[in-house]
Order: sequence, then structure tokens, then C-alpha cells
Amino acid sequence: MKISRLFDIMYWQQQTHPTEKCLSCKTDNTWKSFSTKQLVENANYVSYAFIELGFKPGDKVGSISNNRPEWNFADMGIMEAGLIHIPIYPTITASEYAFIINDASIKAVLISDEEIYNKIISIKEQCPSLEYIITFNAIPNTISFDSFIQNGKNNTHVEELRNRNQNIKSHDVATILYTSGTTGNPKGVMLMHSNIVSNVLDSADRVPVNHEHKALSFLPLCHSFERMLTYLYLYLGVDIYYAESMEKIGDNIKEVQPHVFSCVPRLLEKVYDKIVNKGNELKGIKRSLFFWALNLGLRYELDGKNGWWYEFQLKLANKIIFNKWREALGGNTKVIVSGGAALQVKLARVFWAAQLPVLEGYGLTETSPVISVNYFGKGNTKFGTVGTVIKNVEVKIAEDGEILSKGPNLMKGYYNRPDLTESAIDKDGWFHTGDIGTLEEGKYLKITDRKKEIFKNSGGKYIAPQVIENKMKESPFIEQIMVIGENQKYTAALVVPSFPYLIEWCKSNNISLVSQHELIELKEVRSIIRNEINRLNESLSQVEQIKKFELIDREWTIDNNELTPTLKLKRKNLFKANESLINKIYSNSN
Repeated sequence: MKISRLFDIMYWQQQTHPTEKCLSCKTDNTWKSFSTKQLVENANYVSYAFIELGFKPGDKVGSISNNRPEWNFADMGIMEAGLIHIPIYPTITASEYAFIINDASIKAVLISDEEIYNKIISIKEQCPSLEYIITFNAIPNTISFDSFIQNGKNNTHVEELRNRNQNIKSHDVATILYTSGTTGNPKGVMLMHSNIVSNVLDSADRVPVNHEHKALSFLPLCHSFERMLTYLYLYLGVDIYYAESMEKIGDNIKEVQPHVFSCVPRLLEKVYDKIVNKGNELKGIKRSLFFWALNLGLRYELDGKNGWWYEFQLKLANKIIFNKWREALGGNTKVIVSGGAALQVKLARVFWAAQLPVLEGYGLTETSPVISVNYFGKGNTKFGTVGTVIKNVEVKIAEDGEILSKGPNLMKGYYNRPDLTESAIDKDGWFHTGDIGTLEEGKYLKITDRKKEIFKNSGGKYIAPQVIENKMKESPFIEQIMVIGENQKYTAALVVPSFPYLIEWCKSNNISLVSQHELIELKEVRSIIRNEINRLNESLSQVEQIKKFELIDREWTIDNNELTPTLKLKRKNLFKANESLINKIYSNSN
């Protein structure tokens, strides 16, 4: 069969590799699985239920939920009925919910729990289009998803669904994804069936898994990256297990023993830091062997470029040290897919050395999302880059360094915003990503910064803050950092220390533990952070080097409107909230 619409993918799996564990989640401490057959049946019941309620093709349905099989039932059922699915981040504010519901004229929302229900109820009167609230978890006096499904079972509209199905074209809008951005109201990215389907088919050869394998999913399904991967897993016949929560990922990985999972670099940084902390606790020969293996891994080059003696030592290191790393990640990991931010090169090296290959990729919601990704095979991966461009997608670098892209994965446009669409896609069909980059060796895409975030210092020199920030986060003492210095004489930074690591360091150095606020005032703490910054400054140019810094006593969060849902810095908000500290940095500037 030909796959041209997203819901075709579940029928493809049913025809090619039906599985009894298509989708699994943990309920009451037990993993519960749904077969391919149950996915198709429940998706159809969702379609019937919406048809029974009078929903017409083109009507909008939102979802605000954690990752769970019901999300997939709803997703496929919404689209198969010709409706447009609008997944929304559970972490945003009630006022942002109101904006999205009103902007898209959402008629129904499917939500996961009582906390989100209370947010929706608080703004419902502001949202005249919103008629139905359907809840995955049972909440008194609401329409439960179970009763909604039952309504579909009791009122089948087989002919109507078949007619709608046949009339849905590949270039119809399947979904609208609202990207939060770092400023202003969210923008609704309209993605057609053909956009995401092309991305699934054109990325399929980059991930070495099939119907014999399992995936663990924990990045939000409302994000284009995890959502596309979910369709890819369904297409390949990979069994999908949903993690209980971010806090339980470690436990779930050991239980599921997945062959593949996707993540953001921060998770790998935390895994690495945890492993190194344990290594620091070892004594004698065990400690020596651990750091011998670690230092070996940090020198790893692809395609056997280190030579036979290195490869011999690495084989030994994998038997006695790195095997424990693999066990900590379930013991079956064939590949880790990383996206959303830059991966530190040292992490890429050491994980590949430990036979935990990390494939770093790049894309945006507007590109469905994948533009490029590293993959297996000689010459197909280069550390420090996001790999080669996938099939049928084109990339070129503009004169000012901006990455431009075009292809079947490119969005239809921004919903209700033809002005923004026109400014993002030029007359020749090239999408302006807003990212600055280069094509190394003519084929490996390397991202250097966000175009809007690059600033000039008072000497007229351009500074790319992300390059510096990514370098500084190589220190285990630094959790978060924002580089500043626009129109100033030198580069400086606001730094959030890694408090768990800092506390352990204080214990080992016999420094009395105090509150986080008092901790950042200790001269020993400021001294170790200064030393770390000085060490990492050495690889930066003179104008990029951080001359001064101030410490922050807590992590920046989404809830405090300091990070986007994809954990990018909301720089304007952070500038405003820390204005006095920034003034302090530059007040004594000479």
C-alpha cells in the first residue's frame, strides 16, 4: 500500500508487521500493552465519536497530555476523520492555552489530568469555540475518554468514515503545532500529511531498527521531533514504550531495555556526569581503570582512525568498564537519537566509544522536523556536526551565514499569519531557518548559533553566545549559562551552578553546607567556577572569553517563563529578571 496520509501508517503496520505490543505504558506498576489491531480499532472509535458529535472535516481538536497510548488513538482518529490535531505543551500557562484555543478556534480538547483540567476551566469562558473537554484520567463531571470511545463503539459511522478517508489528500493540513519561541505569542505551524510522511520515509534509512526492536519514548509527543519519530517507529514496526515520567526514565530504561530512544543533549550530560561522579568515588586500581577507559573514550575517532593499538585498548575498555555504562541504559541500546540543542563533542566521542552511538540531528517544527542527521556507515557521521541532509531535502548557506532549506517537508505556512509566512519563506521557496551554520567538507551541516541571538560588542565584534554557552557547559560545575555583552566592552555571563555536583564537591573539600543562596556567595565556590571558566576560555578567541560572571541561586525553569518548552533560554525575560546583576557586572567596567 502507498502511504500518503499519516493515518495510513497504522494500516501499513497492520499489513506488514502487526505486533501485540505496538504501544505500552505503565499503569499501577504494571506495563500494559496495546496491539496494532487495538490501535486501529480505537482510532476508528475516536473518529466515529467525533462524527457522532457533528464534527466536520477541518474542525480543530486540541490535546494537552503526557505521552500515553490514548494520545496515539486520539491522534490517528482525529486525522482519519478529516479533523486537524493541535497538540499543546502541558507545561505552558493558562493564558497561552487561551491564546492557542482562540487563535485556532479549537472545538474540543483532550486532556490528561486534573491539573490541566483546572487550567482549562479557568479560561474556558474566554474561549467561545471550545465546546468539549474530554479527559484521559477519570475526573468527576467530565467526559471521560473511555465513555467517548464507548460512544464511538455504539455509534459506528463506517460509510461516513470511509468517505472522509478517501477524500483526505496528502496536501491537506493534518496538524497545527504552536511553537512557543523565545518572544511574543506562539506561532501555529501548519503541517500537511505529505510534510510529515515525507520526513518519515526520507529518515527511515538513518535509524537501524526494525520490527524486532523496542523504543522508549519520553520526550513530549506534542513536539514535532518525538511525534515524527513515533510515526517512524510505527512505520518500521518498532514497539513503543512510554516512560512514566522524566524522573523515572532510569528505572524504565532498565525495565524496558530499549534498542532506541531519543533525547535532548542535557539528558546525556546528566548521564555522563552521574557516571563520572561514581568513577570519582572509586579507589585504587578500579579508579585508575575507570579513568583510563574514560580518557580513551574522550579521544575516540570514527572509522578506526585511532589505529590498531587504540582499537585493541578500546575493546578491552568495553569489556571491563563501558559494559557497565551499557547495562545502565538497559543493555540493548543500538542507537540514541539526539536533537533540540548542540551535543558536546566530548559526549559524542565517549558514548560512541562505549558502543552507545548517538546520532545527532537538526531540524525545526517548520521542517517536520528533520533536515539532517548523522547515521551509520563510513563517512556518514562527523562529530560536532548534525550530519548530512536527508533525501529529497535541500540546504544552502546564505551570504550572511543563515541556513536555508527547501523540500517536501517544508510547512504550508503559519496559521492566520501570511505576513510571517512571507518573511520565513522567500519567493524562491527557501525557508529561512534563523540558524547560522556551515557545510563542512561540502556535506556535513554544522550549526553555530541563532541568527537573532548573535550580538555585537562595543568594539563592533560579533559574538555567538550559544557557541560559548555550549563550551562552558562542558564543566560539570555549570548547569545553565547565559552569555551577555551586547554593546559592552567584554563578554560576561550569568551562571547557574550544578548544585548536586557542587554539594558533593563541597563535602569532599570539607566546606560546610549552607543554602543555595549562601553557597553561591562562598569564595571557594566562586573560585572553582572562575577556574572552570578560565580553563574553558582557553579554547575561545579573546573577544569570546568570559571576563566576569555572576552566579544564580536556582535553576531557570519553564514554569517561571525563563525557558521555552524545549528548554531554550528566553533571553529577554532573563535579562529583565536579572537586570540588577547585569548592571553590577558592567557598572565597574573600565
